[in-house]
Amino acid sequence: MGDSDLEELRKQRLAQLQSQYKGDPENENSQKRKEEQARAHEDAKNSILSQILDQPARARLNTLMLGKPEKGKLVENMLLRMAQTGQICSKIGETELITLLENVNAQTQQKKPTVKFDRRRAALDSDEDF
Repeated sequence: MGDSDLEELRKQRLAQLQSQYKGDPENENSQKRKEEQARAHEDAKNSILSQILDQPARARLNTLMLGKPEKGKLVENMLLRMAQTGQICSKIGETELITLLENVNAQTQQKKPTVKFDRRRAALDSDEDF
């Protein structure tokens, strides 16, 4: 490849990147639409949670989300599902949320990792070689 070929490829690539990031209004509109949908979904989720949780329970759920985000999302989705299916009739207090969290912990209890020492290898190594 000559210098002119490389320069032409660079110009094509630069034009492609510029059109991808700047000039494509269809891409910008779809990206804005996705952001709006995500924002609307988040607002709806927060609205439902504020309807089914009282203030201390909501604070505890937010604290859980900060400490253990995956478990917080799991509990949040569970609460939303329960509200949508009609299993929750009144506001959930902090004590009810605590019992729900304990049930979730009991169900998702994972095996704790164990460390296993291989002592045979240590037996082959002796300090008497000195």
